[in-house]
Amino acid sequence: MRQSQLAGRTRCRRKPKTTDSRHGGPVAPHLLRDHPGATRPNQIWVTDITYLRTDEGWLYLAAHLDRFSRRIVGWAVSDNLDTTLCTTALQRALQHRRPPAGLIHHSDRGVQYTALEYREALDRADLTRSMSRQGNCYDNAFIESFWSTLKAECTDRQRFATRAAAELAVFDYIETFYNPIRLHSSLGYRSPRDFETCSPRTNHPSPPVPKTKSTCLNQNRQ
Repeated sequence: MRQSQLAGRTRCRRKPKTTDSRHGGPVAPHLLRDHPGATRPNQIWVTDITYLRTDEGWLYLAAHLDRFSRRIVGWAVSDNLDTTLCTTALQRALQHRRPPAGLIHHSDRGVQYTALEYREALDRADLTRSMSRQGNCYDNAFIESFWSTLKAECTDRQRFATRAAAELAVFDYIETFYNPIRLHSSLGYRSPRDFETCSPRTNHPSPPVPKTKSTCLNQNRQ
């Protein structure tokens, strides 16, 4: 093989499992199954965890998405999958949006979302817990769709030398492109931020932002 300049294909590194539902934590009912859907901001948030590959190892990303506008309202990264990752993302969403009591908070049945620390954070904010059926990713399709978009348009097209570089790319994509600029057909070809601003049912008007493109997309076109 060496003389013929051939090399065997190496197996891909094991992908991490972000959802561990084998626990004794309390599971919330699936409230979205019969819900008519969000009709205003801060009525339903969905959340999940994904992972990004870097040369330093995996970087885990947790995010909260508003189902009304598809806007990412809070996110956080970490080099491990502990509950603090999810709690930090939640706290950032709460600080940014200050939602009313009763907002439906939907997640999978992962151990992070059933942990006492996380449940207490939800209780302090007076949010209503909702969880997907076991092993059914379609119950959380909105955030799963966002992960697919993020990876297709940004992270899968780059190699990150460090976790810090991956975090910077995520920040750039979400904060300077996805929320303020990226168009969604389901929103009448408006961005999440513009959809909220134009909607008569929103109480979170936002100032205009420069119409610049994400550096992720610029790098992909080079």
